[in-house]
Amino acid sequence: MSQPSNGHIQIKKNDLLFDEGAASDAMYVVKSGSVSIVKKKGNSEIELAKIMPGQLFGEMAFFDDKPRSAGARASKDGTVVIALPFKSLHAQFKQFPEWLKAMVKTVNDNLRSANRRIKELERTSSEEDQRFPPHTINKLCGIFALTASRFAEKEDGGFALSWNVLRRFTIQVFQEPTNKMETLIEILSAFDILTIEKLGEGRKKILIKKLDFMVDFVEFYNEHLYAKEESRVTIEKKELPTLKALIYYGNKATPDAKGMVKVQLEMIRKESVKDLDYLVDVNQYDGLIGKKVVSEKLQEADGLSISFDPKELGRLVPFWQLIYVIQDAK
Repeated sequence: MSQPSNGHIQIKKNDLLFDEGAASDAMYVVKSGSVSIVKKKGNSEIELAKIMPGQLFGEMAFFDDKPRSAGARASKDGTVVIALPFKSLHAQFKQFPEWLKAMVKTVNDNLRSANRRIKELERTSSEEDQRFPPHTINKLCGIFALTASRFAEKEDGGFALSWNVLRRFTIQVFQEPTNKMETLIEILSAFDILTIEKLGEGRKKILIKKLDFMVDFVEFYNEHLYAKEESRVTIEKKELPTLKALIYYGNKATPDAKGMVKVQLEMIRKESVKDLDYLVDVNQYDGLIGKKVVSEKLQEADGLSISFDPKELGRLVPFWQLIYVIQDAK
């Protein structure tokens, strides 16, 4: 971003003019190029609006001096904006009639309230559209892990739990519908975490083969859901194939003293279709690097490589696979 000259600021593509949460001291007019208004979402961001030449942005903070509710990022090279400092504008605003100042402030307040309400409705609507939103997954898996840990009895091959006991705790203690717990049990069976044996007369025995996995999963997902948004790392569904490839090739590498392994990215690109039936390209690691799930790309004599802890990835991937399968259940 070049230094302002007569209020004119030139920004390169993808450079930030201001970040979400930053102090507000000016509004802007786009002279040329375009500016994307962006909002942070986890470890990524979404575009809320695109501001074109002649349009104004950043004006809402003029009235309430609140931090920026979103960031502004140039979406074209050579974008030029004109800064209108609040200090100068306030001097002019004082000359307005009181009724006009009150009206403009009211419109601004109503707009902020409307924006907040829209976000609340979008969040509520999104969760209602899902049969298994995140906190429902967390609660159902917690009920299952707690009941199994308390009432399951050791048997060959795992721990046996009565479906009637699980059903009773689901309904009576936690007041959750049993049809959702039944769906969860079917999914866990498909993951080979447990098996279901029908005993007749509506009775079923659940043989849990991986109780420790479920206990660890509940602890992991609970910590994830209640972590601060800026420190929460979410693995996206589209990133799982890349992580599986890293685990596959990482298990073939020799770990160092800290348990870290290094893999060559061009090798994975060449071998992934043959070994895994899908292509893993070199640029598919960028999101994982940004989330610090793997290291930065390292330039070495034989090309680019990255390093990571294969045990940690081997723990995380099954958790996220389970989350997305439950979320998608109908």
